[in-house]
Amino acid sequence: MYTLTADVINEVNSVPSTVLSVRVPEALKEQLDYLSRATKRSRAYLAAEALDDYVKRNAWRAKELHDALEEADRGAFISHEAMLAWADSLGSQNELPPPEPDIFSAK
Repeated sequence: MYTLTADVINEVNSVPSTVLSVRVPEALKEQLDYLSRATKRSRAYLAAEALDDYVKRNAWRAKELHDALEEADRGAFISHEAMLAWADSLGSQNELPPPEPDIFSAK
């Protein structure tokens, strides 16, 4: 394992950044070194770009889960029947909008 430490200034728009240290397998470090040489970009820049891309692609899951838990805490649920009707309509000419909560439990 190697530790990559980067104090990066985003080369695209010069946004100040902070230091992040991460342990990576040797093979990944070697691939990053190769990519760095091949693209004439620093390892720090490439690592920051990869992290940015990963977060942008995956942050929605955390938000959706948080929103769903808040909805459940309020006692608002979507019935199985409403979900089935919506799912069955997907791809048809009469596609339904995503269902709204139709079951409310008293808290």
